Amino acid sequence: MRSLPLLFLLGLLLVACRPESGELPSGPTVDWPGYQGGPDANQFSTLNEINTDNAAQLTRVWEYASTGADTSGRTQIQCNPLVIDGILYGTSPRLQVFALNAASGEELWTFDPSSAEGATSGMGVNRGLAYWSEGEAKRVFYSSGPLLYALDAVTGKPDTAFGKGGYVDLHDGLERPVENLFINSNSPGRVYKDKLIMGSRVSENTGPVPGHIRAFNVRTGEIEWIFHTIPHPGEYGYDTWPENAWLSSGGANAWSGFTVDEERGIVFAPTGSASFDFYGGDREGDNLFANCVLALNADTGERIWHFQSVHHDLWDRDHPAPPNLVTVTHEGKKIDAVAQITKAGFVILLDRETGEPLFPIEERPVPASTLQGEKASPTQPYITAPPPFSRQTITEADLANRSQEVYDYAKSVWDEAQLQPVDAYTPPATTSTFLFPGFDGGGEWGGAAVDPDGILYVNSSEMPWVVKMLPYEAPENQLLASKGKQVYDVACIACHGPDLKGGAIYGNAPSLVGLKERLDRDAVVKVIREGRGIMPSFASLSDAELSALTAFLLESDEVDESGKKIRLWPYPYRFNGYNRFYAPDGFPAITPPWGQLTAVDLNEGSIKWQVTLGDFPEARAADDPPTGAENYGGPVVTAGNVIFIAATADEKFRVFDKRDGKLLWETDLPAAGYATPATYAVDGKQYVVIACGGGKLGTDSGDKYVAFALP
Repeated sequence: MRSLPLLFLLGLLLVACRPESGELPSGPTVDWPGYQGGPDANQFSTLNEINTDNAAQLTRVWEYASTGADTSGRTQIQCNPLVIDGILYGTSPRLQVFALNAASGEELWTFDPSSAEGATSGMGVNRGLAYWSEGEAKRVFYSSGPLLYALDAVTGKPDTAFGKGGYVDLHDGLERPVENLFINSNSPGRVYKDKLIMGSRVSENTGPVPGHIRAFNVRTGEIEWIFHTIPHPGEYGYDTWPENAWLSSGGANAWSGFTVDEERGIVFAPTGSASFDFYGGDREGDNLFANCVLALNADTGERIWHFQSVHHDLWDRDHPAPPNLVTVTHEGKKIDAVAQITKAGFVILLDRETGEPLFPIEERPVPASTLQGEKASPTQPYITAPPPFSRQTITEADLANRSQEVYDYAKSVWDEAQLQPVDAYTPPATTSTFLFPGFDGGGEWGGAAVDPDGILYVNSSEMPWVVKMLPYEAPENQLLASKGKQVYDVACIACHGPDLKGGAIYGNAPSLVGLKERLDRDAVVKVIREGRGIMPSFASLSDAELSALTAFLLESDEVDESGKKIRLWPYPYRFNGYNRFYAPDGFPAITPPWGQLTAVDLNEGSIKWQVTLGDFPEARAADDPPTGAENYGGPVVTAGNVIFIAATADEKFRVFDKRDGKLLWETDLPAAGYATPATYAVDGKQYVVIACGGGKLGTDSGDKYVAFALP
């Protein structure tokens, strides 16, 4: 028999496979399976339906109102949602968890922590969730306040076999009394085998809690191992602290999440500073394992290696995001490495197995502290490559000059600062100094995206912050409010400011001026005890301290006859608050750019391209380039050669060409998207979703998740 022509056979095959009723053939469902895309934290997707040729055609396909936004601007959503088997899991402004049909945005279930066993207020922020499954068991893990919940991923109900009927208290198991002190976990843990590896957020001034890293059994909630980030006697690093610091010091916590090399069984932990952040007279030494990239055995918690990027931190230079797991071509060899972004605007590239830097890092002399009792480290590590992705210094020539009023203000603040030019390691002093990049970066918790070619994409804020230490002063008289001022200066001034006015400069904290006209004493006590919005609970305050603080806030003239002493601040100095260098017109008091997006070639140790991110046209002339904007939340890069990013205070969502940084598309969001997006596919169709929570940098709060796709 004569063979049929090949084209005829292909035609028959296509007819046989053609779907009925004009329906499109179904395609693969591609997950966003973990925080920042997965255990490597690379925020990369192999999807390419949305690409450089068609990104400008993106359209809004669904919105989900998660409810709970505070109209006063005090709530946020920072969640990078999970997408598993076509179901999206996210959190609301009040930390309710929800599950949606990821293709339509239809709600499947919700969980409210305020009505659950062990009820928490559902306040604060959450950056993501963790997922685990085995057979029929499917669990979602997340934290609300100090409680870590395990939820059935199908129903949203707590797993009663986990901990105390569905949750564990993060206060438990830290091996010293911390019951009334502040602890929670903004960032999700990382699942490895049958373990959930967790870090924590702890107080950075009063009520010190150690930032130990723990692995919880995913089924029972029991602690399987603990790594002491403030070493105990006999442990490596104990001699980098004063004797018995493990009994009283706090911080050195892995608050920003983890990366896991599942093949090697290594968990990488980025740690923050020791507390108190800005004065270390009580913690002489390098303070291991604060400010470290830590490599731990994921099965046992044993230390494999560490790299400390700041010794005896006095600048709150936490590692702000999990390190990316990358493979680079270095000196002609393929090397598995970890790439750690920093608040200072650098990328630290370390060999994944040994912790050795791939590019030289030099110990150089730095300025000494002028504060009584402070012994700053005489040297600090300087990264020589790749170059910084954020500006490192400002000079008088960088002061904003968009109007005479703005320039005069900027110059007056500049002239008051006695330590110039700005040095990255100029210690805090009783005269003003500039920290640049600011306390929130440089790089921040949104993390970096990395593609398989070894190109890292990272956004940065270019905002100076003014730092000043004030000598501690005891109350002058027996007025209860005078003692309350002492408590305020320790517990509240960092966010609400020395004049109680709060505002965007202090992270959008509300004004407390005239509080007695708005709230009675019981309401004030409730907020202080329980927290509200992103304000944490201050349950650690004693009754005497609480009474004094309330008297101060409500301007009471009551005389204190209790005889009770207010706990004295243990340091000779206090911090004057987180002061962004804003001008009177509400914009930064330096020249643009105020936000950037950068591509870093990790193979060559070089900057590939850099563009401004965000724009405030009202703050520039019509023919000037974009200003850039402060930003929170990270980028996602895909095989379609596009970068998805929101993050900016101008409330936009943008797509860039990953090859050259060209802006391909932008759209307005219902509120600023201070979160990292997620991209996924359902039945072959690619989506990208962003949480629009606002609530930072003076922007309105929102409660929506918005998904985009091609028409």
